Amino acid sequence: MMLPSVIHALLIALAVIVLAPLAVGLYQGLDRKLTAACQGRKGPPLAQPFYDMLKLLTKQRALASPWQSFFATLYLFASITALVLFYLGADLLMIFFISAAGAVCFVISAIAVPSPYGHIGAQRELLQVLAYEPLLFLVIVGFYLVTGSFMLDTIAAYPAPLLLTLPLMAIVLGYVLTIKLRKSPFDISACHHGHQEIVRGVQTEFAGRTLAVTELAHWYEIALVLSILMLFWATSLIGALLLLAAAFVLEIIVDNICARTSWSFMLINSWITGLTLAVINILWLQVG
Repeated sequence: MMLPSVIHALLIALAVIVLAPLAVGLYQGLDRKLTAACQGRKGPPLAQPFYDMLKLLTKQRALASPWQSFFATLYLFASITALVLFYLGADLLMIFFISAAGAVCFVISAIAVPSPYGHIGAQRELLQVLAYEPLLFLVIVGFYLVTGSFMLDTIAAYPAPLLLTLPLMAIVLGYVLTIKLRKSPFDISACHHGHQEIVRGVQTEFAGRTLAVTELAHWYEIALVLSILMLFWATSLIGALLLLAAAFVLEIIVDNICARTSWSFMLINSWITGLTLAVINILWLQVG
């Protein structure tokens, strides 16, 4: 009797592993096109993220340290595991800790290289983790307070859109998404733009296939955050897609109207604003 359920789980896992990077790659390709249009440029092709990934995978393997590759692989494994467990309906709190462990592995992989630029980027990446992880945890707590469970099956089956009872938590998750997407004003550790004063920051000493591994892991991380965002309107696929579209447009607007800020502003602003909104929403739930 367990065989069909095991096969079903394996099929879901395979679909997630294959489709998630395809979706996020298209997401980033469209992001680049629209950002270029906002800046009066033609921009790269829609499939440019895939071209970049394939180019990295075909490059010669080059490692500054064997630990760099080891922890980068753990980062990818943790990111894939967290996303697969999400679509298998597992415990959201467990998924949170697995994803956080992967983010720490990414920082360690950058620190394992004797490069001052890489170390500065790793420190900034760690600050970003400290900025968004408490906010993401509070969003998950908000789901629990409304649905009474951390299990994704229960959260997704809640009869009303969670956005109606957790509107401020959706804004808090927006902070997490901005940091995860490395968008201005919080693109402090590995931005793709020419104004980055520490080259590519946390990814400075990554090259070839190892860099491809970290980029792919980052795609799975983005897919996880976007999937959590969809939980705010899990009652309707159309509503969830509209929510994703709104977040996509807002991220592009914020990225184009804001200048990159300092790590201290990011940390203080995300904590003060994000924690304040989360606490207000939690108190609103308790009073209501």
